[in-house]
Amino acid sequence: MGSQALRADLLMLVTALIWGSAFVAQRQGMDAIGPFLYTGLRFALATLVLLPFVLRRPADAPKPPLHRGILLGGLAMGLALSLGINLQQVGLLFTSVTNSGFITGLYVIVVPLLGLLIGQRTGLGTWLGASLAVVGMFLLSVGEHFQVASGDWIQLAGAFVWGVHVLLVGFFARRHDPLRLALLQFATCAVVSLLLAVCFEDIQASAIRAATPAILYGGLLGVAVGFTLQVIAQKHAIASHAAIILSLEAVFAAIAGALVLGESLHLRGYVGCALMFGGMLLAQLWPKKALPLPA
Repeated sequence: MGSQALRADLLMLVTALIWGSAFVAQRQGMDAIGPFLYTGLRFALATLVLLPFVLRRPADAPKPPLHRGILLGGLAMGLALSLGINLQQVGLLFTSVTNSGFITGLYVIVVPLLGLLIGQRTGLGTWLGASLAVVGMFLLSVGEHFQVASGDWIQLAGAFVWGVHVLLVGFFARRHDPLRLALLQFATCAVVSLLLAVCFEDIQASAIRAATPAILYGGLLGVAVGFTLQVIAQKHAIASHAAIILSLEAVFAAIAGALVLGESLHLRGYVGCALMFGGMLLAQLWPKKALPLPA
């Protein structure tokens, strides 16, 4: 079990690195095409890439490739993913890669808070971490005249959706084949996003060609590799380790934004990022009370 947990942690670290760097591709992709079209194309590409691996099903597999449980899981994960990724994508139009990465990372606190709705107890560490993160977000996002960029509000809404998505992945990945789940959620997201693009965006072949490098990076690495690794890793991941490691996505996004896009923050913003990241870690590392043993 120890080797499985270590492997899951390493996969999560790679996932965080890929996701953090993919924020840059997500931002650059919209220089030529709209957010829904970019999302739809990169998830369609990821679906095509993953399909051959899913079709190579072992002959002795006990269940059919698609059954009601896995279809329900893939659809639920895909709808949450569609909402979360498109909120993130639209939000990037109105805020920086650095802000997006850190605000999205708040899902590691959102997850236990959402757990309250399903009867899970939330400890002192989560509340302290959430408080630190709120102060940090205030410093990062609220300007001198107490104005918040519209993109930051959108990213915050997305963080709650990502929290739901993490809970759904954790639930279904332990019950069904991770690769088939990943394929189904990719296909669902691709269809939803492309339908939104057809309804709301101007689609031109020349613009798609201009956005091809960002689509390839976002589709092949950000989605096909990154989101597939997440589903595989969460099958065996220790929850606290997974949340801490995935939250490094915010740090990698800030580094990528600085190196590729030349983004920088004032001291106030960096202090906010540090408090947010500290809050994420505190929420996960705070000692948990041991449950009483049954009599």
